[in-house]
Amino acid sequence: MFENLSDRLEKSFKILKGEGRITEINIAETLKDVRKALLEADVHYKVAKQFTDTVKEKAMGQNVIKSVKPGQLMVKIVHDELALLMGGRAVDINLKGNPAVILMSGLQGSGKTTFSGKLAYLLKHKRGKRPLLVACDVYRPAAIEQLRVLGEQIGVTVYDEAGNKNPVLIAQNAIKEARLKGYDVVIVDTAGRLAIDEQMMQEIAAIKDAIRPHETLFVVDAMTGQDAVNTSKEFNERLNFDGVILTKLDGDTRGGAALSIRTVVDKPIKFVGIGEKMDALDIFHPERMADRILGMGDIVTLVEKANEQYNEEEAAKLHKKISKNQFDFNDFQQQLRNVRKMGNLKDMAAMIPGVGKMLKNQEVDDSNFNKLDAIILSMTPTERSNPSLLNSSRCRRIAAGSGTTIQDVNMLLKNFENLRKMMHSMVTGKGGQPDPRKLVNFRRR
Repeated sequence: MFENLSDRLEKSFKILKGEGRITEINIAETLKDVRKALLEADVHYKVAKQFTDTVKEKAMGQNVIKSVKPGQLMVKIVHDELALLMGGRAVDINLKGNPAVILMSGLQGSGKTTFSGKLAYLLKHKRGKRPLLVACDVYRPAAIEQLRVLGEQIGVTVYDEAGNKNPVLIAQNAIKEARLKGYDVVIVDTAGRLAIDEQMMQEIAAIKDAIRPHETLFVVDAMTGQDAVNTSKEFNERLNFDGVILTKLDGDTRGGAALSIRTVVDKPIKFVGIGEKMDALDIFHPERMADRILGMGDIVTLVEKANEQYNEEEAAKLHKKISKNQFDFNDFQQQLRNVRKMGNLKDMAAMIPGVGKMLKNQEVDDSNFNKLDAIILSMTPTERSNPSLLNSSRCRRIAAGSGTTIQDVNMLLKNFENLRKMMHSMVTGKGGQPDPRKLVNFRRR
C-alpha cells in the first residue's frame, strides 16, 4: 500500500536544494516530481494540481531554521497537506438511534457484505453493541448465504426472509424485529451491481427513504483507483451518503482513491479494510496515513493493536510467573498467538519508523509462526510446563512429530531461553533493567 508513492515522494524531496529559504526556483523541480508521483498513484489530476499549488503557496519564502534543511521543511508541509487532503481527522460512524440503522451501498464485488460482517464484529466485540445483520440482496443467493456464514463466524444474528423479493419490506421488517428483540444496531446489506444503472439507484434510494438510516455508507474497492472516485461521485449525487469505506487497501493498490475521494465527494473516509479476517478493519486516521505515506511509520496504531490483545488479569499472572522464572512454553505459545491476532507481521513492522523501508524487498513469512506452534504442540503437557526436561531424545521426537528438523527445535529452545532470561532480568530489576510493571502502567495510560 502506497509503496510506490512513498518512494517517489522521498526522491522528490532529495531534489530540493538551497539554503536558508525555500524559493520558487529551488522547489520547482520538487513540486513537478511530487505532482508526477501523485498522478502515477492514480490521484485525480485536478486534486494533484490543487495539492501542489497549495504546497507551493505555503512553502514559498518560509524561513528555514539552521538545524532544518529545506527538504525536511518540505516534508512537514507535504505531510500536513496530505492529512488535510484525506480529511484532516478521523470521523466515526453515527450510532445515535434506538436502534441505530446503518445502510450499506456500493457496486457488486466491492466487499460490501464482508465489510458488513467486519463492522458487526467491531461493534459487538470492541464497542459492546448488539448488532443485527440484515440480508437485503435478494438477487444474489450467495450473498445471503455469505452473510449467514459471517454471522455464525462472529456470533451475530442475521435477519433474512426466504422468498421475499422486496428489499424495502425486508429492511422495514428487520428494524421492527430489532426493536422487538433489543438489538441496538441494524446493519442493512443491500444488492450491488456490476455497473451503475437506474434500477439499482432507484432501489437503494427507495430503501433509504423507507428506513431513514442514521448512517449511509458507500463501500468501494480501493484497487479500482479513479473508477472508485467516479463511482462515489455518482452514488453521492443520488444518496447523499455519510461516509466512504475503502476495502482491500492492503492489496496492490496505488492509493489514489484514498487521496482523491475526500476532495471529490466532500465526504469522509470512515473505515479501511486491511485484510480478510473479521477483525481486519481500521478507523481511517488521515494524519496516521500521511505518516505511513511519508515513511514515518504509525506507532499509535501499532500500540492500539497491541492494547487490543492486552488483558490486565493475564498480564498480572504472567508477571508473577516471570518473576519466579516459571515462564514456560504454554505462556510463550499464548504470546505468539496474541501477536498473530494483531495482523500481518510485515504490515505491523512497517508501522515502526524506518523498519518499513528496511523490509521493503524482504519477505516476512508469517508461516514461521505455524512452525513454532507445531513444535510446541508436539511437546507433551509436562514438557511445555517444564522446558528443562527437553533433552536430545525428546527434541528428536518433537522434530519428527512436528514435521520440522532438530535444528528448528534447538533454535526455538535457544531463543526461548534467551527470552526467558531477559524477561526475568527485567522483572526482577537485575542488570540495571527497569521494573516492567511501570511499563505496564504506562501502556495502560
